[in-house]
Order: sequence, then structure tokens, then C-alpha cells
Amino acid sequence: MKKFVLIVLSFIYLGIVNAQTIVTDSTTKSTIDSTTTLKSPPSSAIIPAMNNSNTDLCTVGVAGAVQTQILGISAGSTIRDMNCERLKLSKTLYDMGMKIAAVSTLCQDKRVFDAMMMAGTPCPYDGLIGAEAKALWKTNADRQPGTDSKSGEMSNETKTLLGAGSILTLLLLLLL
Repeated sequence: MKKFVLIVLSFIYLGIVNAQTIVTDSTTKSTIDSTTTLKSPPSSAIIPAMNNSNTDLCTVGVAGAVQTQILGISAGSTIRDMNCERLKLSKTLYDMGMKIAAVSTLCQDKRVFDAMMMAGTPCPYDGLIGAEAKALWKTNADRQPGTDSKSGEMSNETKTLLGAGSILTLLLLLLL
């Protein structure tokens, strides 16, 4: 048995000593044709937030935004509703027991003023009611609602048209 082990070990030794190094040379050539698509999020013009959660407001929020590949513009504004304010003021005055003042507040609207005259119950004039108020309204027709012209103050319609025109002009300039 010793001889057998000795022979096996001598074969292993000779195999290790006489082993030759194996050299492998390889060359690989490859051509890669690839296309990369980069997807980025679109540009965005964010509209300003207008909190209208309170229903007791007499304002309306108006906002808009325009976005091109280069420039984004957003704007917002609030518009006061004068008729809503008039109604709230009149109701408050009436609730405080000031009925003539409440009716006088409503009479600042030409439609209410005309309706009261047509009904035969003219709006109060300097605290006077009835026929006395009607006579004073007729002699002082220039103090009736809707007859005074406020110079230098633009109406909401004019402001809206000017704003829309300026935005359209800006968009046209961006396209050039």
C-alpha cells in the first residue's frame, strides 16, 4: 500500500512540475447602436391658489396660466362683488333694527331705486319717507343712483378686457 501511495504522489508531483502554462489570446470587436430617449416632465405654470372656502366672502377669484417651452406666466386676482356687499350691509343694518338705513343701502342700486319708485314707495331721502321723499328725489334727480359718473375709475369689464388683451399680446410676442 505504501508503494501505491508513493506512485500516486510521484505522478502528481511530475504533473505539477512538467505542467505548461496555457496562454489564451482573444479579441472581441463589437459595434453597439443605441438610442437613448430622455423623458422629462413638462414645464408647468402653476395658477395661484385662491382660498374661497369661506362662503361669507363677496369676492370671486380669477386666475390663469400660460406655459410655453421657454416661459411660463401665471396671474391671479380677486374681484369684489359690490351687490353682494350691499346685501350683507343691508341685512346687518336690518338685524340691528335700522330698517330705513337698510332700505337706503339697498336703494344705492339703480334697479332697486327704480323698483321702489314704480311700487309707489320711494327710497328714503335724508331720513324722510313716503311723499316727502318722492318730492325731494324729483327735485334732486342728480342724486339718484346711476346718474353720477365716476371719472378715472375703470369698470370691472374694462379691467377684464385689458387683462385679457395684455395676456394675448404677450402670447403673440412669445410666438414670434
